[in-house]
Amino acid sequence: MNPQPVKDEIIARYSSKFGKDYLSYEIENENAFLQLQKLALKDSGFYKTEKALMLCKTEPPSVLDVGCATGTLLAFLRDRGWNVKGVEISPAAEYACNVRQLDARNIPLEEIAFPSGSFNVVLASHLIEHLNEPFSFLKEVHRILKDDGQIFITTPNISGLQAYLYGGRWRSAIFDHLYLFSAHTLKKMLKKAGFKVEKTSTWGGIAAGLAPAWIKKSADFLAKRLGFGDVMIMRAKK
Repeated sequence: MNPQPVKDEIIARYSSKFGKDYLSYEIENENAFLQLQKLALKDSGFYKTEKALMLCKTEPPSVLDVGCATGTLLAFLRDRGWNVKGVEISPAAEYACNVRQLDARNIPLEEIAFPSGSFNVVLASHLIEHLNEPFSFLKEVHRILKDDGQIFITTPNISGLQAYLYGGRWRSAIFDHLYLFSAHTLKKMLKKAGFKVEKTSTWGGIAAGLAPAWIKKSADFLAKRLGFGDVMIMRAKK
C-alpha cells in the first residue's frame, strides 16, 4: 500500500465499525479458520516442536499468538498444555478475554514490553502484511523469544501462482495489506532480524469455485509440492 496509513489510523480503524464487523466475521468463521491454522502448523513442523518442548520442560511451554482474533487457536493450544498469551488490537481481544478466559492484550506488541526471553514460540498468522513496520515487529519477537525459540509466520505469498495470474486483482492485493512478501523477501527480513529460517511451506493452487474440483485438487497438490501456493508459512529459530 502506497502511500501507507499511519499506525494510529490503522489502530483507529480496528476500533471503529470496521473492527466490530471484523469481530462478527471472525466469530462466524472461527472454526474454519482454526482448521486451516492447524493444517498450516502441521505443515511447518509445529507439532514436532511441541512434542520436544513438552518432553524437555519442567513447566508448560509458552506461546504468544500475535493477532490472535477471538482466541480459538490459543484455546486449542491451552487444552494441549501450553501456557498461552495473545495480542489483538481489534474488539476480538475483549471476546477472547471474556468468552474464552484468555490473556489477550489489546495494544500493539511493541507497546506491551514483555520481558526478554518470555516465550518458546510466537505465532503470527495473517498479521505481518498488516504492519507498518514489519522489521521492527520481527526484532521485538526476536527479543521476547527464549534462546532457540521459534516464530511461525503465515502470510500471503506474492510469488505464488495466483498472484502471478491476477496481478493487481489478486485477492490479497487489498487495502488492509500494507506489505506483501515472497518467500525470498520474508526469509531475507527474518535473517536480518537475527533468525535462522528452518522451513517454508505453501498451499493453495487455485481459489475455490474457479475450476472443477479435480483441477483444483491437482493444482493444490502441485502448489504445495513445488512451493507456488497462494499462502505460505515460514518457521524460523532465534
